Amino acid sequence: MAWHSGRDGEKFSIETPRAQNAELVLSRRPISPTARPSRTVVYRLFKPILFLLRAETAHRVVMRLLGWLACLPGGLWWLRMLYSVDDPVLRLRAFGLELNNPLGLAAGLDKDAEAFEAFGALGFGLVEVGTLTGEPQPGNEKPRLFRLPRDRALINRMGFNNHGAAAAAVRLKRRRRGSFALGANIGRTKLVENERAIEDYVKSTRSLAPHVDYLVINVSSPNTPGLRALQDKESLAPLLQRVRATLDAEVPARRIPLLVKVAPDLVDADIDAVAEVALELGLDGIIATNTTIARTGLATPASEIEACGAGGLSGPPVAERALYVLRRLRAKLGTQVTLIASGGIFDGDAAFERICAGASIVQIYTGLIYEGPALPQRIARGLAQRLRQAGFTSVEAAIGVDVAPPRPSA
Repeated sequence: MAWHSGRDGEKFSIETPRAQNAELVLSRRPISPTARPSRTVVYRLFKPILFLLRAETAHRVVMRLLGWLACLPGGLWWLRMLYSVDDPVLRLRAFGLELNNPLGLAAGLDKDAEAFEAFGALGFGLVEVGTLTGEPQPGNEKPRLFRLPRDRALINRMGFNNHGAAAAAVRLKRRRRGSFALGANIGRTKLVENERAIEDYVKSTRSLAPHVDYLVINVSSPNTPGLRALQDKESLAPLLQRVRATLDAEVPARRIPLLVKVAPDLVDADIDAVAEVALELGLDGIIATNTTIARTGLATPASEIEACGAGGLSGPPVAERALYVLRRLRAKLGTQVTLIASGGIFDGDAAFERICAGASIVQIYTGLIYEGPALPQRIARGLAQRLRQAGFTSVEAAIGVDVAPPRPSA
């Protein structure tokens, strides 16, 4: 896949000598869990039925089912018994939070915080709801979500459809304490101009801060006009400063980690600028990456892709670029800022690669659509096997072993 990595189109390569143990394990043949549970077979039976429905309709069906299971007496216990993984090698501490494992649900699936407890029961160490906005909004016109089965990918132009941060906060307030960390992803209301974006983000922050374990600023969705301009250093720094101050004012008793989610389409200079802002402001984390507007290297016929129209592409086609952005951020930031990897992670091998490249946490979204609810369990087991084969006693020991530490400034 060809990507322009600099403003002037000039290629930039990062020298990333591998630690000795990482060099050994990354050259070995990938390992798959020895046995796939029968629940994977069950999803394979139901998947063709779901795929007969429009993608967004199928999503609503699944969300309502999960919401129903969460309300059913014993429903969450049943999901945990089926899908959770409790393995000490996967436990870690990231941006001040104790996590059972490094698997996170990416924002976009549970937009309105309707089934976050059910997702937590599926074995995720973190669940991220949203994207939520300061004001309720319907999003873009339908259809706006499309499957690309040949690529195991999705194209979406949802446009932050949600009932608003205040409505989600009501549901989050009823949260029963579980074994997962809860995050919220917030974006700009479409009708709000960038000049007034900070107040919109602050409004969402005030509603959500008391109910979440971490907060993510989304300035990288391609589906809200002008939003990605907020990734510029001049716009991003004051936004993060105001949200940080609001978090501290709303919840003075604890520090709520603040993260930003960036696009895979940033040129190198802009990736570096985000890293600089993160260091200057003491940002807790960066999620790399959101969906891409690129359409290169796809197996799906061009006519089908064109028929889908504009939107962000997710799944395996974005994996290569997402990994590049992750490596570059790690090379710039070292261990000072926690990194979360997202984009095309479908198995334990991909999760292991991202962790060795500097991620403390890996998030999945598109993989759930194609692989079903047993995917978090399979990734967790596969990751644990890779860690043990490599000789790591914990996932934390593997973080960033494949990336050279940042050079001290002269």
